[in-house]
Amino acid sequence: MTGSIASFSAMAVATRAVKVRHETFEILAYRSILGLMIVLLAATLLGRLNRISARRFPSHVLRNGFHFTGQALWFWAVTQIPLAQVFALEFTSPLWVILLSPLVLGERLTRPRLLAAGLGFAGILIVARPDFGHIEPGVMAAAGCAVFFAATMLMTKKLTRGEDILSILFWLTLLQAIFGLALSFRDGAITLPDSATLPWLLLIGLAGIVAHLCLTTALSLAPASFVGPVDFARLPVIALIGAAFYDEPLAWTLALGAALILTANYISLRAESRAPKPQL
Repeated sequence: MTGSIASFSAMAVATRAVKVRHETFEILAYRSILGLMIVLLAATLLGRLNRISARRFPSHVLRNGFHFTGQALWFWAVTQIPLAQVFALEFTSPLWVILLSPLVLGERLTRPRLLAAGLGFAGILIVARPDFGHIEPGVMAAAGCAVFFAATMLMTKKLTRGEDILSILFWLTLLQAIFGLALSFRDGAITLPDSATLPWLLLIGLAGIVAHLCLTTALSLAPASFVGPVDFARLPVIALIGAAFYDEPLAWTLALGAALILTANYISLRAESRAPKPQL
């Protein structure tokens, strides 16, 4: 999960560098195309092309439908409401993972996981300081994206039970590329990369595939209700990057919120490390 957080942060920085030339769906399309090339190259070099299977194709379509819908809702919400509200609502996704994992995956809902989720969410609210006084369509969209991202994580966890990670990444990049290209061409044109944006797009593609590789691996090794709250650490990391590279202000609330988020992760990690492991 730390690898996933680092990769998503790098992707955010690279996206800011190309957003003037490329629209959202173009960035998503190029990211997925480059990711698909990386997956196919890695599978070929490792001699694991035969691990890519279509036997669970409907599940892959459902997972990527959830993921792409969540992305679309998030980007629309960014244009409608303050970013603080979007971020606060987006980071309710691990709460949905914790609450839904017993129903979808049969995982046990423990007190440490509930405590970690509560503390992490409190930290998010302190950092983002959203104003929920007025419910707007953008707020509903941001709340909806969190549910779809949670559904994506739960579907990923289900797929890791018997599906090779390379196969999951192949269908992720292929289907996301199809979705992105279809929407990029909705006006009959697409902006091609130039010498300035191509290196950043390459970084986005590489970071995107590494992020999902790390996330998928994490979900194959640990319960989704444990993996989800670790993602809370992404907000203070992004805030520090914003302060370092974009002169975005840091407030004392960031330190307090970050402390709660780190405490939540410590509780979750400590409880997981002490849990009895199944006998093989």
